Amino acid sequence: MWCLELLLPLLLIIKDVSGQWNVWIPRDISAMTNSCVVIPCTFMYPSGIRLHYGIHGIWYFGQPYPQLFPPVVFKTRTDIVHESYQGRTKLIGDLHQRNCTLLISNIGTEHSGRYYFRADLGGANIYTYPDFSELKVLDQPNIDIPEEIVADENLELTCYAPDNCPENSPEIQWMYTDYLPEPEYTSDYVAESNTAVLSSTLTFTPRPMHNGQLLGCRVSYPNTTLVYERLISLDVKYAPRSVWVNVSAEVMEGSSVTLHCEVDSNPPPRISWLFGDQEQLWDTASNASLSLEDLTPSQEGIYTCVGDNGYGVMNTSMYLAVLYPPSEPVVNGSLTILEGSSISLQCSTQGNPTPTLTWLKDGELVGTITAAEVSVLELLKLTPQGDGQYRCLAENEHGRASSSLNITVEYAPVLLDESKCTVVREGVQCVCMATGNPAPIIEFYLPDKNITVNDTDGRYNYYTHTDGHTSTGMIKLREKGERLGNGAVNVHCSISNTYGSESFHLELQQEKKYMMAVIVGTIGGVAVIAFIIAAVRYVGHNNKKENGNPGQDLVSKLENPALYYSTVKKDKQCLRKKVLKTELLGSKFNSILEESTGEDGDYQPVGSMADLERQELNYAALEFLGGRSRDGGTSGRGDDGSDYTEIKAK
Repeated sequence: MWCLELLLPLLLIIKDVSGQWNVWIPRDISAMTNSCVVIPCTFMYPSGIRLHYGIHGIWYFGQPYPQLFPPVVFKTRTDIVHESYQGRTKLIGDLHQRNCTLLISNIGTEHSGRYYFRADLGGANIYTYPDFSELKVLDQPNIDIPEEIVADENLELTCYAPDNCPENSPEIQWMYTDYLPEPEYTSDYVAESNTAVLSSTLTFTPRPMHNGQLLGCRVSYPNTTLVYERLISLDVKYAPRSVWVNVSAEVMEGSSVTLHCEVDSNPPPRISWLFGDQEQLWDTASNASLSLEDLTPSQEGIYTCVGDNGYGVMNTSMYLAVLYPPSEPVVNGSLTILEGSSISLQCSTQGNPTPTLTWLKDGELVGTITAAEVSVLELLKLTPQGDGQYRCLAENEHGRASSSLNITVEYAPVLLDESKCTVVREGVQCVCMATGNPAPIIEFYLPDKNITVNDTDGRYNYYTHTDGHTSTGMIKLREKGERLGNGAVNVHCSISNTYGSESFHLELQQEKKYMMAVIVGTIGGVAVIAFIIAAVRYVGHNNKKENGNPGQDLVSKLENPALYYSTVKKDKQCLRKKVLKTELLGSKFNSILEESTGEDGDYQPVGSMADLERQELNYAALEFLGGRSRDGGTSGRGDDGSDYTEIKAK
């Protein structure tokens, strides 16, 4: 066999190793799945060993130590082998000729691994050789691909198929080569370390267009159905062929824009975005995007995309124009000044077109609107009302921006009208309120006791509170204490801050309110009485116009007493309601009514309106007596025999 022929030259050059155990097997060997493989093997043993029982051999898989029970691949003494090798292995060498060559048929990828040989010469002469043969079972052929394939440079690709199965020899074909420019093919047969390999080499010159395209190698064994294929994708390196970027653009300041760049090259290039000479972004990829947020006028200019992959460099530029509204105005810092001082506030900005500048205080317009990039606001002799937030607003057709500052006006304390003393159940309560900046300090002074009451005095119910620039102090006295000549409580309030101090006497506000209430009540009562009298006269005057001659009306209405009673009764009820309202005006109005009536309570009007007013009252007091006499007797009759009624003043 061809394996033994390869072994003979090696045996001739082996030195005398009669005193050693030694084996020779190929370190690496390969085969295709479902085919076979022959592992050449030659072993040596010490010459002094006497062979009484012949020579036996064992092949192990995985490791050489029997005590670890490795899978048995082949054994001469028995047919008991590992189940994965049953019916697959055969010793084709003659052990007496020191040839331990092994044949494995119908192999699979699970048979890939290390194979060890063990010689059994009888007795204690058993030895497992540490050298091994590494079997690689392939399910597709190998293709030798250069580390780098460069466009426009000559390329050689080699496909290998193992030829270690004496039963079959492989054949190699290349696939998908129709699109290649002028391909060339060469075949070769390589035998090394007692292993054989068939190879086929494809030669051509790739172009950038070939990057990513497929090539294939097919290995087949004649007279069998065994076919194996391997496909590869060409990775052709080439310099950048094109660089694409956005077209020039115009964008608003404050908005966002993304600049895209795509480079056609292999490998992907290092893409750099440059603004002027400054690198803004870089990435190793086929494309890169530069995102610009909140654009400012300073970002207007030329942007360049550069692609460099080591095989070449290419770049493309674009122009980015920035349209912008006014920039944020620059104003003075917040200020603290003394009342009566004058200051100048300055506001500056940039914008295109030229912005208008407006000064606002707490949202209200102050000063004039200026169409310029600089505006100055003069504030003369500031008062506490000048305290607040001042904002400079810049506007043009593209937008607006503003900046603010605070002006704090400090001033001496001022006493507020709410400061007073009032009588409460426990005694007298005095409140002192003042405003100032800084907020005033409030103290109470009791001259009659010659003491000053403040936060540190615990003898009195004392309370202070500050809210912004306003301070409030309150003290409660159990007794009203000594009064001054005008009847006020003798309590003084002291207010002070950095810019001044002042003391005030607090008046007893409740006594003043009582005197005012008496005066207002008296004047109001007289006014109401006058209004009532005028109203009564006005009603009487209207009734006179409506009724004409009262005597005639009375006679005519007596002819229909039921209707007359109803009308008079209604007028009577209305007048009684007015009288009830009048009684609520107090004792002064009742005394006036008494002066205007007689001894029996009848109304006694005087003057030119006496008759009319008596008629008014009589109408209101008409009462039908049901035809009875004054003393409650039988029904009275007039001279004409008709029933009579009594007109009575109520």
